[in-house]
Amino acid sequence: MIRLESLYRDLEERMDALRAGHDAVERSRQTLVDAMASGRALYGINTGFGVLANKRIDDDQLSELQQNILLSHACGVGQPVPPPITRLMLQLKIHALGLGNSGISETTFRQLLAFEQHGLTPWVPSRGSVGASGDLAPLAHLCLPLIGRGEVWNGDESGKVNSRAAMQRLGLEAIELSAKDGLALINGTQLMTAYGAYVLERARVLRAEADILAAMSLEALQGSAIPFDKRIHEIRPHPGQQAVAANVRQLLEKSEILDAHRDCGRVQDPYCLRCVPQVHGASRDALAYAGNVIETELNSVTDNPLVFDNGDILSGGNFHGQPLALALDFAAMALAELASISERRTYLLLEGHDGLPKLLMQDTGVNSGFMIPQYTAAALVSENKILCHPASVDSIPTSLGQEDHVSMGSISALKLLDVLNNVEQVLAVESVTAAQALDFRSPLKPGRGVQVAHELLRKRIAHADRDYEVRADLDACAEILRRGELLEAVEHAIGPLA
Repeated sequence: MIRLESLYRDLEERMDALRAGHDAVERSRQTLVDAMASGRALYGINTGFGVLANKRIDDDQLSELQQNILLSHACGVGQPVPPPITRLMLQLKIHALGLGNSGISETTFRQLLAFEQHGLTPWVPSRGSVGASGDLAPLAHLCLPLIGRGEVWNGDESGKVNSRAAMQRLGLEAIELSAKDGLALINGTQLMTAYGAYVLERARVLRAEADILAAMSLEALQGSAIPFDKRIHEIRPHPGQQAVAANVRQLLEKSEILDAHRDCGRVQDPYCLRCVPQVHGASRDALAYAGNVIETELNSVTDNPLVFDNGDILSGGNFHGQPLALALDFAAMALAELASISERRTYLLLEGHDGLPKLLMQDTGVNSGFMIPQYTAAALVSENKILCHPASVDSIPTSLGQEDHVSMGSISALKLLDVLNNVEQVLAVESVTAAQALDFRSPLKPGRGVQVAHELLRKRIAHADRDYEVRADLDACAEILRRGELLEAVEHAIGPLA
């Protein structure tokens, strides 16, 4: 079972197990061979593909048919899929075929395992899939190198090289595909699933880091801790909402800043502070739903036709990306909201409330302070609104109408990664501004969790008393978030967050 929370460890263990032996692959192949010997028509095995499903293929052309499906479908365009995601695609393809319902040949399966073991990463254009029969074009590019065609990334991943040359350097030879191989290789949802798993695995950390930054901003703005009271959330018990409120309470423990303004008379904070549990929590619940969909897909067989132990070979639609398309669109919206409310907190930090200098700098006029980083956050939040238009509501028929409803899930997947990257940058802006604002609350100390986060940021970026080139600090904070260093430092000091 591949779990999202232990994705890379589970996949490594799975690859080790498949290298040691793959009886399920051998059984399904023998079932397929026996069915072919009966002489009956089997879709994509001894017939054409898609709208050509009614054309019977002679036995002496079956290998050519499988090679041709790779060549004809390798028509992707655009920027390449990032290498880490391509490696996930390769491992997920191996895992799915290894479940034993695909009928792939031993030779082709071993070639896939050899690529994974030697670290050969195919070069895959990112555009061209409509998420219908799975991710046809990207998977064709992923698997072309098995037969010595296409390209792979070079060693430092700075560009692509001819696959045959790269294979020769490793002592690997191109293979000839057998019946069903090409179809098994290109049918499936591995591009959508890999993007979803990659983003949602990172989001598991980022959602907690968003809570940490919200707590930092709350302390810097001398906000109230009352909206995080456990009793409030027990009578509206959404799981995400309760988890976020608990996280913030834990982060604020032993806060001198809170104690100093406990009786200040302020009645209510703006929503970007007061409603953090409700907004962050709703995003958590949406991401949890998307994660469950991805976990199901990680452990599914999504090619076609499917081979069963009793000899049945059934043609269905497990390759259709609709479950993923909807979930990935939802995940993009959930992530985008973390950035949207973060930008509002940044804006509030700049307004000069409760003793903070406007624009978080004393000598403004000659200095612009932190005016412009908020512009950057605003631009990224606005871009996310465009990216969050759901791809899954669109469909354009393909294959001369045979594939008359498609999911566009690959577009959902590609947009999701863009949204994640934007969210990390928006949270980086809040990191810089919240850290700057907290400096002005000294000598009072924030809650222990917030203090640890502040200290970590101050080890990497300095307090600013005059204008400077801010980009380096934004990049540094984004990298801290991306690596999970902020969460790791806080949890080391105060214990696990939800």
